[in-house]
Amino acid sequence: MNASRVPRAVVFDLGKVLLDFDYRILARRMATQSSVSADEILTVINQTPLLHRYETGLMSDREFYDAVVSATGFRGAEEEFLNWFGDIFTEITPMVKLQEALVRRGVPTYVFSNTNAQAIRHVRKSFAFYGQFTAEVLSYEIRSMKPDSRIYEAVEGVSGLSGSDLLYLDDRSENIAAGESRGWQAWIHVDPKETVSRVSALMRL
Repeated sequence: MNASRVPRAVVFDLGKVLLDFDYRILARRMATQSSVSADEILTVINQTPLLHRYETGLMSDREFYDAVVSATGFRGAEEEFLNWFGDIFTEITPMVKLQEALVRRGVPTYVFSNTNAQAIRHVRKSFAFYGQFTAEVLSYEIRSMKPDSRIYEAVEGVSGLSGSDLLYLDDRSENIAAGESRGWQAWIHVDPKETVSRVSALMRL
């Protein structure tokens, strides 16, 4: 990693970097119309093989809904479930302001996320900052999830950049390691204040 070089673009993970999320919100809502408890619902939907299949584009919205209904006895309609499934996000304001500052400076920004179709539909509708990204690389569209190399190759293809021209921010160490292995400037994100300070200093904001 060449941390002294000013990168030409900044790549943001979405969940836990720009947006916080909490599947317990969904689980509590579903529990009022399900055969199992909120805690049991979490074991079905929170970072599970079922969710990973959905987030790699191997299941449609309907197939995912049907699988969740089968596992939980959820009695609500598909539309209700999908709306609740998307509505679990809150903005991490300092990080959103950082992305907006980069955009104002003319720095290309990319969203790079393990995510699913319904989450992104909700985010596009609910958070204005999302529309300011230069482009997006999303696991369900690429059919590959971080830290698999194919989705990193997709970022390089979309941006036309590689190596230290890319600054990458993510909260998961295995994803950062995969970026570092490609020569990206890859920083683990823990605290918004610290990340904003480091990026602002490097990018001279």
